[in-house]
Amino acid sequence: MLIELDAAVDARAVVLVEGASDRAAVLTLAARRGRDLAAEGVRVVAMGGVTNLGHFLARLGPAGRDLRLAGLYDENEEGFVRRSLERAGLGTGLSRAAMADLGFHACVADLEDELIRAVGPAGVREVFAAQGEAHSFEIFQRQPAQQGRPVSAQLRRFLGTRAGRKEAYGRLLVEAVEPDRVPRSLDAVLGHV
Repeated sequence: MLIELDAAVDARAVVLVEGASDRAAVLTLAARRGRDLAAEGVRVVAMGGVTNLGHFLARLGPAGRDLRLAGLYDENEEGFVRRSLERAGLGTGLSRAAMADLGFHACVADLEDELIRAVGPAGVREVFAAQGEAHSFEIFQRQPAQQGRPVSAQLRRFLGTRAGRKEAYGRLLVEAVEPDRVPRSLDAVLGHV
């Protein structure tokens, strides 16, 4: 966490994300759009989980370095994010729309879920195949715990079954998504900085 804070020392703006997969997705979309965030003074910081948000807001927000901030969060963490933003002095009684105005955008249910919907199950399977993981996914689908689950739920769960897979596919799925289907939350957070 300290390394991530150190990376923000020379920043003019910081995008706070939960983990490495979200960071990879933001950086990949920026690159697809011809933006060099580092050159722009924008840092994308993986917090190591949403529960660290308060610490990052205290160091980088109004009571700290007073940087321009933005972030992504999973919709089931909205109450925690709201309270953290309020404790950091960024507003009171914040609605989802007010948090979005501050640059903090909800992912429904999480960014992986949004990317799977944006690329589509068939498209995600094509990305798996291109990575040599089509057979691994088929074996995964045959597991008893996966029987009867929607394919989108299986895809989402498969992303988390091996260390580093979510991060790799954070990048690969953003590369695969059609420009007009980029998830709203991802598009909006990048547009805020």
